[in-house]
Formats: sequence, C-alpha cells, structure tokens
Amino acid sequence: MFRPLFFTALFVPVAAYGAPIQTDAKQAVIIDHATGIVLFEKEARAPMPPASMTKIMTVQMVLEAIERVDLTYETKLLVSDDAWRRGGAASGSSTMFLDPRSEVRVEDLLRGLIIQSGNDAAITFAEALSGSESAFADAMTRRAHEMGLDSATFRNATGWPNDEHEISALDLAKLTRKQIEDFPAAYAIYSEPDFTWNGTKQGNRNPLLGVFPGADGVKTGATSVAGYGLVASAVRDDERRIIVFNGTDGKSQRSRVAKELMSAAFNEFDVLSLYRSGDRLEDIPVYMGKAKTVGLVLREDVNIGYQRSDRNAVKARIDFTPAPAPVVEGSKIAELVVVKGDVEVARYPLYASDTVARKGLFGRVGASLLQKIRG
Repeated sequence: MFRPLFFTALFVPVAAYGAPIQTDAKQAVIIDHATGIVLFEKEARAPMPPASMTKIMTVQMVLEAIERVDLTYETKLLVSDDAWRRGGAASGSSTMFLDPRSEVRVEDLLRGLIIQSGNDAAITFAEALSGSESAFADAMTRRAHEMGLDSATFRNATGWPNDEHEISALDLAKLTRKQIEDFPAAYAIYSEPDFTWNGTKQGNRNPLLGVFPGADGVKTGATSVAGYGLVASAVRDDERRIIVFNGTDGKSQRSRVAKELMSAAFNEFDVLSLYRSGDRLEDIPVYMGKAKTVGLVLREDVNIGYQRSDRNAVKARIDFTPAPAPVVEGSKIAELVVVKGDVEVARYPLYASDTVARKGLFGRVGASLLQKIRG
C-alpha cells in the first residue's frame, strides 16, 4: 500500500529569543497587552500568595456588578463592625480608615480599595455583594475559573495570608489585561497619585507612577509570606506591557525590580505579526486528487514575541503529508509550527483552501502505477 512520505517546509527565521533576562524576584512575567504573548517568565505559572494584588480581582468583581447594574457608583454601602475590626484603623493593616456603621459611596470605596489598598473597603464590598467575605471569595474563585484563570483559589477579598489563597503571576497578568480591556474608564483610578478619606491622605504605593514614563497602574502587595510584589502596566509608543512579580525583600528591592522589568519589557522585547487570520501560506500536494495541490489557510493570527538580542533563534515551518483526496474545504490538513532552537513554542492548524475531488477509477490506477514505477 502507498504510504506518503512526511514533508517539512522550513521557513526563513522570523523571530528570536536571546539569553534570559535576570531578576531577583521569585516569580515574574512580562506580557504584551495587545496580543497576550508572554515575553518573559520565571516561575510564572506556579500558584503563589498574591497578598494585596488580590484586590485586582476584588475590583473586577465590583466593576462587573456595576456593569450588571447590581451597584452604581453612587450606591452607598454599609461598613459593618466586622469590616472595621478586621480591615479598619483598629486592624493595623492597610486601611481606608472607614468608620464602623457608616455608609460610603461605591466610587469612594473603589478609590480606597485601589489607591489606599483598604482592607476595610474590600470586606465592605464582599459583604455587600455576597453577604459574607467567605462567600465572596468563593464567587471570586468561580469567576476567575470562568475567565480561564485556573491557578486561582481565593479565600478572602483582601489578600490576607491563607495557605490556600493563591494565583499565578501569569494569571494575574491575564486578569489585569482583561480589566484594562473591559473597564478602561475605571482603570484610570489606578493611576491617581493619592486619595484622602476621613481626613487621612494616602499616596498610591505603585513605585512606577510618576517615575517610569507611561506607567499608569496597577497594584502592589506585601506580606511576610509573599514578600513584596507588584502588578504594573505602562504604555510607550502605543504599545502596552504588563509586568507581574513577587517575592522581593522589601520596598527598595521591589522598586528596583519594577524599573528593571518594565525597562526590559520595552527595551529588550518586540512582537512580530507573522501572519493574519485568513492568510494563504502555500500549496501542498494532493494524493489521488483531481487537482495536484491545495492551499493552506490560517484561521487565527500568528504573533511572535522575541528578544532583540538574538534574531535567529525562532523559526516557523509547515508540517504536512500529501493530503489524500477527497479534500474538503476547511478541513485541517497541516500545521504551522513555531520553534525556538530545538524547542517547540506553538502549533497552529492549517486548513484546506478549496475542495479537491478524488480522481476517477482510471486516474487512481494510473497514479498508483506511476507511484510504483517511481518507487
């Protein structure tokens, strides 16, 4: 029986990765906002304790509630004794300095949650939306999984240490990307330099704001368990990058690592749009078909992130065998494979551009005889 040979069409180099950048953070990731491509990662897919970076998810839940009209920015929420006790001035933790049994507008609570990292604001939102903080944490986890953030398990709305409370750096980056896309107006709060409530003015703790050009968010976190971490985003020349890192030793090291990673995000990496959805790449042979070849078509964009220091490491190839007729238009018949050196980076299915009917009986017999003659 005829067994078609395996073919590989190798393209010219299309992108590259240089030597990995170094960082003192225990976990770190850099992603391109427009494409979601991971440009750099270090232990970025392993769950970690996120500390107050948790509040990005708390904010997401609040903004989605506003979108559903379960809340408005003018809605006033009651601050419970428990929210004050565990998150207010009496707690000794990050606080908005809410008064117990006071009623506060959602818009003010959001600023206290984002800028001041108020645990009292986080608990107030949790109780208002789900009845209790534990129920809200369960809802946070369910929603995170619906968003594809599979590493996430939340046990509170604040980021307070809990052995089961975790999310990966990469999933925090994905969450941030979604929030920027879904709620650009509300995202602007993350860039505000300070907020005053109850006579107490507190500055935004993001070490990149006002220091790194284009930085406009998002959230710090620090506990004795997690160390010092940061989710940050910046825009330069119409390109946005998002960085997430955790596990630095203090504010000074966090500030230094933040500048290093965000500088690397723009200065050391690029994203190349290699192909667009609908592009026809090339034709491959059809075995026993009335047409000798059929085209290969992509159904998704192919974007490649690469490190500028080496433009020769990443290549793309097409893996295929001659397609046996009949070929149905739109059927998968090959793959575009992106490799970095000897390591496969990604695969993209390629689909038949046209329908190719099978040869008639005499045509198939003739083709079979010709194949035998050629060996």
